Amino acid sequence: MEAGDGMGAVEAVKKNRPDLILLDIMLPDINGVDACLEIRKHTNAPVLFVSCKDQELDKIIALSVGGDDYITKPFLPGELIARVKANLRRIDMSSIGTEEEEIYKAPGLVLNATTREVWVDNDEVSLTVKEFDMLLLFIKHPKRIYSAEQLFEHAWKEESLQGDKNTIMVYISNLRKKIENNENNYKYILSLRGLGYKFNHQLLQQKKRKEVVK
Repeated sequence: MEAGDGMGAVEAVKKNRPDLILLDIMLPDINGVDACLEIRKHTNAPVLFVSCKDQELDKIIALSVGGDDYITKPFLPGELIARVKANLRRIDMSSIGTEEEEIYKAPGLVLNATTREVWVDNDEVSLTVKEFDMLLLFIKHPKRIYSAEQLFEHAWKEESLQGDKNTIMVYISNLRKKIENNENNYKYILSLRGLGYKFNHQLLQQKKRKEVVK
């Protein structure tokens, strides 16, 4: 499907529920950042920004509003295809049928790794693909400290560059805003100065619990 402007893209997403979205930033009506904010109200499908804007700040802003990846023009077709396949592969893996559900729990937080659903205080929380992948990595290995470079390589499946540290900071900030509960003072993701990030394993009630779906 194609859309000639930002609002047309939003309407197309609402109507057709695509599996993946390629989104430019420079559009004739609303820009791609604003369009992504609207799109995120209707779907968690991967959003890949494809833009000629190549400044680090442009990339950080695009990822902070819910983008899953960012590729700068000009690029080789094979690079775009590889990134599309990588993001779709994550979705395909999450939809594989199983008789058991892999569930992780901490006070106020429930993560279902099988259905890729997250609840905070019994309310379902909408996470992007990479936000979910990072949270799952943290909660599966709660005592391990991950550097920004390791988190980037896990999420994007490519070697981290020096500037990618800021990208991870944006993702961690967005993830915290969605799952941290200031009223109950839950701090699931801890920052360790000079080292990286880890899950607060003292909150983890059960490392893993499998439930049979009847």
